Amino acid sequence: MSIDIGAIADFISGEATKVEVEGRTLVVVRIQNDFYVLDDRCSHEDYALSEGVVDAASCEIECARHGAMFSLVDGTPQSFPATKPVRTYKTAVTNDRVEVTIS
Repeated sequence: MSIDIGAIADFISGEATKVEVEGRTLVVVRIQNDFYVLDDRCSHEDYALSEGVVDAASCEIECARHGAMFSLVDGTPQSFPATKPVRTYKTAVTNDRVEVTIS
């Protein structure tokens, strides 16, 4: 199921934005014209990734709690202390609106 999560302009490139969708808390990251959506919880210690810092050059997000880095592309941990991936979601842009697929 594809769900509209906002206009392209609602998301600032290089920043993380928390959104609530279908009972889930997600983090949306825009890098230029690409959008990435992950569960908004660090797999290491259940902390909001939306509070973290985005590294646009490496396409990663850092958990603000302990510094674990996650790939925005596939959610895999890129550094310790995290060892488990974070779930990612497929995105699409239609008519200047960002959509996420929840299954």
